[in-house]
Amino acid sequence: LILTLLLPPLTTGPLVLAGTALATVRGAGVPLKTLLSVLAAPTAFLLAGIPFLAVSVDFAHGFNLYLSSDGLQLALTTTIRALAAMSCLAFLILTTPLTDWIASLRRVGVPAGVIELILLIYRLIFVFAERVLTGRQAQTARLGYSRMDRSVRSLGLLAGNLFQRALEQARRMEIGLAARGYTGELRVLMPARPLSWPRLTVAMAGVALIGLAGGLLACGCP
Repeated sequence: LILTLLLPPLTTGPLVLAGTALATVRGAGVPLKTLLSVLAAPTAFLLAGIPFLAVSVDFAHGFNLYLSSDGLQLALTTTIRALAAMSCLAFLILTTPLTDWIASLRRVGVPAGVIELILLIYRLIFVFAERVLTGRQAQTARLGYSRMDRSVRSLGLLAGNLFQRALEQARRMEIGLAARGYTGELRVLMPARPLSWPRLTVAMAGVALIGLAGGLLACGCP
């Protein structure tokens, strides 16, 4: 990620994207389809924003829209840099559960309240996602999405019901934590994982090679 932000994106971005994809699919054993599905939404968002970066507006002689070379360059570099950075994030979220970061966050001095908030939000995301899926399936079985007007009404009911259930779930969680003697911090047992020096060496060597290759390509060196 640091290489993506510091080095020229046109030379380093594709190398970072290829390196993280190789590490995710071949190194961690994550299916390629899963990686592509994670990158699909941000890629579509970036592609939708390309015209707004590439097109320039001229108010000097009225209202004129035109493609400029600087705009195209900006759109290209921004898209490649963002995709490369997103591939780093995808590698992280597909290979490392959030709970494995808790001990590291505590060691670097992140406040306990922030860590607890992260854990609670992480837990509630899956609870709400399950409730949304269940509610949508129930509405679909009752032909709630058969027409446009029904779809809008069903979506509004689903959103309102989800908000109420979110408050209820948060209240039940608060009561449950208080009954278990919650004092502001959740302590969980973390299994000991020994550091693999060979894998760390290979990973650091790969990052160094990507940085060296990106720098050489940027300066035009052989």
